[in-house]
Amino acid sequence: MELLGYEYGRLRRQLTKKPFKIIRLNGASTMGSSGHRRTSNVSPKAVVPSRKKPFYRSLWGQVLVAIAIAIVLGYLKPHTAVAMKPLGDAFIRLISMIITLVIFCTVVTGIARMQDMKKVGRVGGKALLYFEIVSTLALLVGMAVGNVMHTGAGFNINPATLDTKAVANYAGAAKAQSVTDFIMHIIPTTVVDAFAKGDILQVVLISVLFGFALSAMGSFAKPMVDFLESLTRAVFGVINIVMKFAPFGAFGAMAFTIGAYGISSLGPLVKLVLTFWITCILFVLIVMGGIAWLAGFNIIKYLLYIKEEIILTLAVSSSEPALPTLMEKMEQLGCSKALVGLVVPTGYTFNTDGSSLYMTLAALFVAEATGVHLALGQQLTLFAVAVLTSKGASGVQGAAFIALVGTLMVIPSIPVAGMALILGIDRFMSMFRAAVNMLGNGVATLVVARWEHELDPALLRRNLSSPDAWRQQAAVVAEVPGAPQ
Repeated sequence: MELLGYEYGRLRRQLTKKPFKIIRLNGASTMGSSGHRRTSNVSPKAVVPSRKKPFYRSLWGQVLVAIAIAIVLGYLKPHTAVAMKPLGDAFIRLISMIITLVIFCTVVTGIARMQDMKKVGRVGGKALLYFEIVSTLALLVGMAVGNVMHTGAGFNINPATLDTKAVANYAGAAKAQSVTDFIMHIIPTTVVDAFAKGDILQVVLISVLFGFALSAMGSFAKPMVDFLESLTRAVFGVINIVMKFAPFGAFGAMAFTIGAYGISSLGPLVKLVLTFWITCILFVLIVMGGIAWLAGFNIIKYLLYIKEEIILTLAVSSSEPALPTLMEKMEQLGCSKALVGLVVPTGYTFNTDGSSLYMTLAALFVAEATGVHLALGQQLTLFAVAVLTSKGASGVQGAAFIALVGTLMVIPSIPVAGMALILGIDRFMSMFRAAVNMLGNGVATLVVARWEHELDPALLRRNLSSPDAWRQQAAVVAEVPGAPQ
């Protein structure tokens, strides 16, 4: 009895130390520490923490298993594996068809609900400044690694002996573009044309203008903004459905890569591929890690937080399928809709860190492999041209290769025909450059958000420490009317 009395007293003291809640679910009343009752429509699913999913039931686990099966199939039955390519292409198309709607809804609703319209220009300016600094640094790192590692040494290739037919197709797509041409390209012919072509920058421009217009209308625009908010939830609902097919897309893309090219296709170029992979990893851990440290978060925890997007991007060699869920996760960390809608899509064109690493490193490889010695002045010219051409190397497959061909066309001393050397292994290199592009845009979003004082460092670190917390928050927002987003 004495022990029972002691435990009762201890429990009573604990309850009186801090406010507590008594919650009854499914529309029953709720009592807070203030003593007021209120009704709640929260379902048990929304408030009861879900148990951690087994490895094989998580999306990233399923994608990893699919990749492993694809590698085995590609090695044992390459012809069958090549036939799996439509699975990867179909998945990328499913994501691409909804990306423009994701951007439009996110940007418009975010700007329409902003109190300070000057913030839009401020965020855009800070983002572009960050993009330029980091992508330029990536170009310098790629050039430094190329000069140190000499990945093309010993090849002594005569460009005249190379099959340039395949490269000629890319050369046709790589057109020199002036600053005026680039700016004019951002303006679509019609509103429908921008969405039909899926041009991200054009959709961002339309979204910003539409957001400003709704903001200026004040209360008259409320029905439209509410409609777009509902549409946004519906669009992300579609994304969640499509993402269930990610393992099939990853399987098809990886099976095709291994079956069509095979590990043996790397051959003497394995040094270039491994050098690029290691450079990408070190760039993420050291350069982006340093930026993350200055912004108040840990790069490893950030990588764990978006592990699903990393694995998916590596599997399909494109960063576009990861864009919708990356934007969603950035919002769940506390970044505003307007900021996420401006920084992430714009970064897919201007903040291509992985493509920048690839362009200078691969250009020096081609020059060295074909026996062309580049003096310091020529390398600086290559760097200056790459600063401009890299801005078009978005997360689409082959975009960086086309941008590099366009760069070499401006540098007459490096034979464009030399690009035939790395055409066969470009798929293996595009895996890592797409992943670095995607990772860099997430880091940029968090940095700009911290710059704008939108994120509390302690809260950001706590959210990153719980990689699955964003899913629980998304479930609460979906089921509780008026829940904070």
